[in-house]
Amino acid sequence: MSALSQSGKLPPLDFPKWRNVPNLLIAGGAALCLIGVLWKPTQFAYSWLLAFMFCLSFVLGATFLVMMHHLFDAGWSVGIRRFCEHLACLVFPWMTLFFVPIALLAPKIYQWMHADPRLEHDLAVKWPLFTMPGFYLAAVLCLGVWALLAWKLRSWSLKQDEDGAARCTHKMRFHSSWGIFAFGLTLTLAAIMWMKGLQYQWFSSMYGVYYFAGCVWVALAAAYVLAMILDRQGLISDTMGAEQYYYLGSLLFAFTVFSAYIHFSQYFVIWNANMPEETWWYVWREKGTWFAVGMVLVFGHFLVPFLSLLRIDVKLVFRFMMPLCAWIALTEYVDLSFNIMPVLHPNGFALRWIWLDAGCVALMAGVLTKAFVRDVRRFPPYPLKDPRLAEAMGLHPEAPAPHAEGGVR
Repeated sequence: MSALSQSGKLPPLDFPKWRNVPNLLIAGGAALCLIGVLWKPTQFAYSWLLAFMFCLSFVLGATFLVMMHHLFDAGWSVGIRRFCEHLACLVFPWMTLFFVPIALLAPKIYQWMHADPRLEHDLAVKWPLFTMPGFYLAAVLCLGVWALLAWKLRSWSLKQDEDGAARCTHKMRFHSSWGIFAFGLTLTLAAIMWMKGLQYQWFSSMYGVYYFAGCVWVALAAAYVLAMILDRQGLISDTMGAEQYYYLGSLLFAFTVFSAYIHFSQYFVIWNANMPEETWWYVWREKGTWFAVGMVLVFGHFLVPFLSLLRIDVKLVFRFMMPLCAWIALTEYVDLSFNIMPVLHPNGFALRWIWLDAGCVALMAGVLTKAFVRDVRRFPPYPLKDPRLAEAMGLHPEAPAPHAEGGVR
């Protein structure tokens, strides 16, 4: 049993070697971002957008995992549910605040804001979504729905810790049932407005699923690492066994395949149709060093994690899974860069600005880490009165012993 079960109190979440890392990330990232804003505002705007979409992918992926737990009435995922709720709740206020620079610098980022829809057919057919009011209303809608959904799921979860009422489970299932549709709509809208809208002339009906696959992929990698850390701290060890880590690894493998399938399908459908208004997006990304980045994604984004996760036993080897999860996060960042940065640097990856990209990620990661650790310390590490908790702990009631005549006592 964990320290929580023995004493009734939360054991301290203490990492002496890493305690100051979030503060260092915030300080270093803020300094680099300030230099970028003063030196090259346009480059800063794109670097900030890239970091925002990357950090947002963890938050949205965690939201999806929480909803899936309730919709499928899962038992194995009870142990990871609470910290996934904390990740989902980072959307407000932190990710909302991080969107403010994008809202202010939007005219520097999105070319369509300076185009005339009367002269641009590609822009006219997207009216009224691709208008200034449409852009900001879409942002309010997306961030508002995510914040409401995350807050409702966690608040009812925490309320169940107090009274264990069945209505809390019913409420979480209810919010997950409408939330999964709202989640799919708003995630697709955000991906189109904030990333695909960088080149508004392009058409793709799979772009929302493209971003969704990456969100869940990196969220599963983060969930594996966080579960291992909290387990070794004694916070969730009651609910985490070999079975839970195996399921996390299996889902990570499944979404490795799913993500690759979506990436290839989008490429194949567009290239096979051979329509100039669609193929130019990929032609653009074959210029200069972007072709090499594309090859890195083909092999690193898919083949490396796919071949690594084929064996069953490696899913339980933490020293193997830790670097693999870090690699998954890195390749997802490269994939988002492949989508965003060619707009500003069409002739190849701008290595000279990597310090600014890293600074934006460091600032956001430092703030989000501090907020996440604060929530882990404030609340119970797993749902204390979840109806599936006994199942997650491996506590199953014994079957009644039969009488000698074959009956049951």
